Amino acid sequence: MERWRATNGSANGNFSGRSPREEITMLVVLAFATILLWHSPYGGYLLYPFTILSTWFHEMGHGLAAMAFGNDFERLVIFANGSGYALHVGEVEPSRISSAAIAAAGLLGPTAAGCALILSSQTRCATTAALAVLGIVLLASTLIWVRSLTGWVVLPAIGAACLWLAFRGAQNHRKFAVQFLGVQGCISIYRDFDYLFSAGGMLDGRPQVSDTGHIAQALFLPYWFWGGVITVMIAAMVYWSLRRAHSR
Repeated sequence: MERWRATNGSANGNFSGRSPREEITMLVVLAFATILLWHSPYGGYLLYPFTILSTWFHEMGHGLAAMAFGNDFERLVIFANGSGYALHVGEVEPSRISSAAIAAAGLLGPTAAGCALILSSQTRCATTAALAVLGIVLLASTLIWVRSLTGWVVLPAIGAACLWLAFRGAQNHRKFAVQFLGVQGCISIYRDFDYLFSAGGMLDGRPQVSDTGHIAQALFLPYWFWGGVITVMIAAMVYWSLRRAHSR
């Protein structure tokens, strides 16, 4: 891997040794490599920390959206199999719009975080800041909201690794880490793609309505319709972030 270099000596320019097209190609290769690993016999074990991270993105999306609508975000639970839930409560009955928005935030959260990480990889300062912020938020959220052993073990480890890379890691390692984490966020929905088009399932031995099921209950149209809408939104977010990164 070529060392990063600043354009015209600026810390805010395109400091990669690769062209924008080569950067996009690498991100696509990372995405396909991850998908292949998911379908290999032991790939799930290798990617396990990132599976937990994508669940954290998902549940934090629910929790933070609930807070934005005036609810209390009480706890975030992540199970060993990668499933989880965010518990939030409010003093009044939520509106249909807020219920739908909170449900959608969990589906869009990983992609939004992934796109932000990919965009941050374009400059040195943004890359370092992204890793530092992600590390701090992982550690803080574990202390404030996480209430499960899997979360207590995995999330602080990822947070500490992000902080170490931000302040002690080599420049090329920081950039690769941000891009890799960004790709994991953007394509994490692929791992549970059928969830988008499901009315629900079982969670911890109890029946659970899916996020698109909650949107359907709030906004009337069927869950598969909202699964399609979310899919289009995710594709648009990824396309925009790659196009924006390519244009720099």
